[in-house]
Amino acid sequence: MPLYRPEEREIIPPKKDKILMLMAEASKTLSLKIQLSMETGLRPIELCRLTPKDIHIDEKVVTPITAKNGAPRTLKISTELATRIHEHIIKNNIQPNQKIFKGTADDYGDRFRDMRNNLAKKLNDPSIKRIRLYDLRHYFCTKKLYDIKNPYVVMKLMGHKKIETTQKFMHLLNLNDEEYICQGPTTKKEAMQLIEAGFQYVTTIEGIQLFKKRK
Repeated sequence: MPLYRPEEREIIPPKKDKILMLMAEASKTLSLKIQLSMETGLRPIELCRLTPKDIHIDEKVVTPITAKNGAPRTLKISTELATRIHEHIIKNNIQPNQKIFKGTADDYGDRFRDMRNNLAKKLNDPSIKRIRLYDLRHYFCTKKLYDIKNPYVVMKLMGHKKIETTQKFMHLLNLNDEEYICQGPTTKKEAMQLIEAGFQYVTTIEGIQLFKKRK
């Protein structure tokens, strides 16, 4: 009997204003988790494994234990988030080897969905109900691809093992023909010339590397 594989759902990252609405509606701890997910792209299981030793308040970075046997990574966070995490640790007297958040990734997901569904009903906004917990990670990925414009760097930040996983998000970037000149070099020399001319790598389709540059 052939193995059944469910069809992959289209990736549609939520808008930042919707995430902020969820944060505002959530309890203080759940709001902190959502902001951490949004700013770092951590998998729920990675977030729930965090200890104070993984949070470097002065440097404003998080160094999680990557799930799925991925490589270690260092993720920057905002001053506001670093302050919130520090206050949470102090208030709850969390020791260096203790988990920052109680419960499992499943618990996080359950509380997120309950709050999200209540908010969607309260605002009569079905689009909120379609936001999944993992979409916060998708938001982080697409934002970093847009800001950095280098899928290899973003691959490391995401903890992906393969560049192809990161490239699934490339089509979500707004590559408007009116704003960009696009080129598809076929040789290493042509690619180097484009980079020297200020072009940025976007993705590879059917063996052709695509580069873009603002007009």
